[in-house]
Amino acid sequence: MTTLAEYKAASGTFTPVWTLEIQTLPEDTDRILDAVMKVHPLGYGRYQRNASISAVGRETAQPEPGSTTTTHVDGFEAGGTETYPMVELKISVEREVAVLERVMDAILAVHHYEEPVIFLREDWASRAAYDPSNDNPHRWWNDGRGLPDRIT
Repeated sequence: MTTLAEYKAASGTFTPVWTLEIQTLPEDTDRILDAVMKVHPLGYGRYQRNASISAVGRETAQPEPGSTTTTHVDGFEAGGTETYPMVELKISVEREVAVLERVMDAILAVHHYEEPVIFLREDWASRAAYDPSNDNPHRWWNDGRGLPDRIT
């Protein structure tokens, strides 16, 4: 049986990674990424600080007695529903426990919540056969459109 570790197409390969999906406030994504960058470059090919941020959605919960919400929000009754804006921040790191520990410590040190929702997945990330002079007509530097407009 062939595994992805043996996959070697002319277009590139796949490498094993852990993907972290971090639910956070939209305005906190840069703070989390800046903290992670102090312990890991978040590299993807020849680029660093690679992440994806979803469109703004909502998260909802019902805090139990003794939770931070019932402790710090005057008049909040345990079991009441709270709903806030959130995004999913996705990053990937190589599958090394020491790397994951440093990244998680960095995230938890700056996250808005005491119990952030973070999912960890074992994934395989593509790595292209990199050629910045490639004449493929679909590449942004050849297609006449260039890069999309920057958001920031």
